[in-house]
Amino acid sequence: MKIKASISKLKRKIVKIAYNAKEGHIASAFSILDIVWVLYDKVLKVNNQNINNPERNRFILSKGHASLGLYAVLSEKDFFSTREFEKFCQYGSFLGGHPDRNKVPGIEASTGSLGHGLPISVGVALGFKIKKIKSKVFTIVGDGECNEGTIWESLMLASHHKLNNLYCIVDFNRSTNRALDLGNLKKKFISFGWDTLVIDGHDHKQIYLALTKKSRFPVAIIANTIKGFGSKLMENNPAWHHRFPNDEELNYILNELT
Repeated sequence: MKIKASISKLKRKIVKIAYNAKEGHIASAFSILDIVWVLYDKVLKVNNQNINNPERNRFILSKGHASLGLYAVLSEKDFFSTREFEKFCQYGSFLGGHPDRNKVPGIEASTGSLGHGLPISVGVALGFKIKKIKSKVFTIVGDGECNEGTIWESLMLASHHKLNNLYCIVDFNRSTNRALDLGNLKKKFISFGWDTLVIDGHDHKQIYLALTKKSRFPVAIIANTIKGFGSKLMENNPAWHHRFPNDEELNYILNELT
């Protein structure tokens, strides 16, 4: 119950901040929030004290438009203050709609143009292997992002180099269903030489076990998630991909999240 309350608190904060900024991908932030929370709370062992350690674990949010979810966790983990988070997308703020590694504490790569985060992650993971550093690299891509050719090129390269220090988490919230049928994504990842798991992307125990799995191969985690998870107003509603709530919707969503 304590974890659920923490997640609900972060979701309420995300909604209020998007409302004030009149900007943000709230539903996508809700989709990834459980995964990002487990990463920073249990797995990465990265904090605002060791963020400059060259041998730290890395996390790259490839689907950068879900930045509100990442910012919420970084703020909670003291990479920057709640006051700064509340300035999201306002004039003079370093928190833009997409993560910027040159401005935001804790951001490893500037992302937003889909298909870029996983190639960067492959490069970092390969660099660790060459330097014999035992750190790991985690990246979240969207299912819609899997339409990008760079995703599949990266999967082949990672498999070729046996990058078992690389974890690719697919936020499978079925956003792509309106555009392109991906078919059996698990079989596709397996065919590219990845050790592939399918989990409930909102179950913290399943998330943790998947993120700590040891393998001789790169690990793909297909996380079944719900876009807008926690708000019946937003769940699986394409209209909420990129919008902020009006006064009535804000009150309704906040009541849902109590």
